[in-house]
Amino acid sequence: MKAAEVRDLTVEELVAKEREIELELFNLRFQQAMGQLENPARIRQLRKELARLKTIAREKNTIHA
Repeated sequence: MKAAEVRDLTVEELVAKEREIELELFNLRFQQAMGQLENPARIRQLRKELARLKTIAREKNTIHA
């Protein structure tokens, strides 16, 4: 998800997307520990996307506060 797409989301949508990504990361880490992970690059991709979401959420909170 591109930064421009993330900026178009509402705060509630950002929170929902964060939870979705955190759950997927948890499942991927679990698969990695079990030795069943097929695409290890996906973990890195999700971590970057989560950081992007949190950064933009923080920006929105500072603007609206």
